[in-house]
Amino acid sequence: MHSFPRPVALLAIAAALVPLAGCGALGGRNNNRIDQRYVARDVNTLYNAAYDRLQRRNYAQAAALFDEVERQHPYSVWARRAQLMSAFSYYAAGDHTKSIESARRFLSIHPGNRDAPYALYLIALNYYEQISDVTRDQAITRQALDALGEVVRRYPGTSYADDSRLKIDLVNDHLAGKEMEIGRFYQRRNQWLASVIRFRTVIDQYQTTSHTPEALMRLTESYLALGIPDQAQRSAAVLGANYPESRWYQRAYQLMQRNDRRGQAAATPPAPPTPVPAPAEPAQPTPAPAETPAD
Repeated sequence: MHSFPRPVALLAIAAALVPLAGCGALGGRNNNRIDQRYVARDVNTLYNAAYDRLQRRNYAQAAALFDEVERQHPYSVWARRAQLMSAFSYYAAGDHTKSIESARRFLSIHPGNRDAPYALYLIALNYYEQISDVTRDQAITRQALDALGEVVRRYPGTSYADDSRLKIDLVNDHLAGKEMEIGRFYQRRNQWLASVIRFRTVIDQYQTTSHTPEALMRLTESYLALGIPDQAQRSAAVLGANYPESRWYQRAYQLMQRNDRRGQAAATPPAPPTPVPAPAEPAQPTPAPAETPAD
């Protein structure tokens, strides 16, 4: 069973409160295909047939029929609602591209409508649900972040903005995870400067995420490998001040301790060799007295 966020489910419930009178189906109830040929039908028949498909969770069929309401009766009051219900039905069917297109069309035609916040939120939700794991390209993730941010900026007092703020935190954590993945990749190849750039991005742009402690520890590693102990010490100190109980601080502390011991060993000059006493000078022979020449 497909589960939906509460605001989305509420839309379907609200739609049930205002059904059109008339026929509730189009064709047989077991018919799994929609006749795509243009056949003029009254708005009651079309809308109720679409809503019936939605209730039976035939989301693709419901979307096609809601589109037909708009196509055949573009100036009807129900065309506007059909646009939004089409966007919802495509979302429920997992067709994110068509759902986004329908929601954008609704916003372009009815930008001041009371359901505009929901349409914008639905666009963000479609992007959000396409987010892939951190080993893949994150272009969709950034689109989701932009769309969620737009909901918060334009409709800050709505329940859609509240939910968007929660999702923004999750999206930021995901993007930080991508930066960490790339940074560790560079570390494994001893490309320390490239790894520093990635870990610095996490600290500067995603400092409230769950990846910050590890990023600080990885910075400590990279700076030590680059031979910049002062920067490594600074990263370890920030880590200790903010996450003293984390396992990442324990690792950074051990790294700095080992580095300090190596530094002390290198700074201590070797002891001079034990002096060997020089051999005693041989005594100079006493010259023999010169012979006295005979007279």
